[in-house]
Amino acid sequence: MLSLNEIKKPIAAEIDVFEERFKASMQSSVPLLDRITHYIVKRKGKQIRPMFVFFAASLCGGITEATHRGAALVELLHTATLVHDDVVDNSYQRRGFFSINALWKNKIAVLVGDFLLAKGMDLSLANNDFQLLRIVNEAVKQMSEGELLQIEKVRRMDVGEPVYYEVIRQKTASLIASCCASGAASAGADENAVERMRLFGEKIGIAFQIKDDMFDFGTDDVGKPLGIDIKEKKITLPLIYALNNAKSAERKRIINLVKNHNDEAAKIAEIIAFVQSAGGLQYAESQMKKYQDEAFEILNTFTAGEARTGLEQLVRYTTERNK
Repeated sequence: MLSLNEIKKPIAAEIDVFEERFKASMQSSVPLLDRITHYIVKRKGKQIRPMFVFFAASLCGGITEATHRGAALVELLHTATLVHDDVVDNSYQRRGFFSINALWKNKIAVLVGDFLLAKGMDLSLANNDFQLLRIVNEAVKQMSEGELLQIEKVRRMDVGEPVYYEVIRQKTASLIASCCASGAASAGADENAVERMRLFGEKIGIAFQIKDDMFDFGTDDVGKPLGIDIKEKKITLPLIYALNNAKSAERKRIINLVKNHNDEAAKIAEIIAFVQSAGGLQYAESQMKKYQDEAFEILNTFTAGEARTGLEQLVRYTTERNK
């Protein structure tokens, strides 16, 4: 599989410009805010989301100034949601670094998230990018709804496949969908092309999350500790499949383990073994591939070329990764 740097080559210069502009978009006259946003920029992730924006724009007419603003908007709002998520989840680490709330406490983290949301809206409003703002605002709304839906269902341990797909469509896929739609819209694409790119991104987001959920039940070389979702009582696709195919007594026993023994290493190992032996991982893999194939069908309705190849490679990277 190609590395992210190899995939990025056709848009590498645009990403470099984006990084500088993204940094500038977070500037503030408040010294504390500047220190925190500098820390955020320093620990940036793989930038897969801006890559989706730039490749989508390139495919749908060409990268413009609006594309750069769209990428910055997506990244500002995404970063804001991550800062807020760490507060909600009581998480003190992200990507191997201390989270904002770990270093500056919850009150400051919430205010920083609010500031980033406002900066994203400010960037769009100052340039009359109303279509981009509508696209990304819809994603942020859905991410909040998806998180709350998951919290509600986890409390009741009431999660079947339809609820699982609705949660991940809102929580994860809506943001990837907004990246692709924003890229297309920034290039001046018509409504039909923008919607096709949005749907393409949504299917990729679903495939991406299924892959991520599989890591919880995988082997030790996947790059993520096992059982994290179990500890948080999250019912994901591999476990849903295994429970749906278990006898009533076994199903009740496993649900009891998830509800009441989710902090015991031996019990977590038992749940993982149950999922593996029931074929939960194979089923999840087949569903992930189904969404990936549907995404490629949509992608192939666009003109072949460097941008389409770049998106295809980026999709394979996100769904065939091992961490």
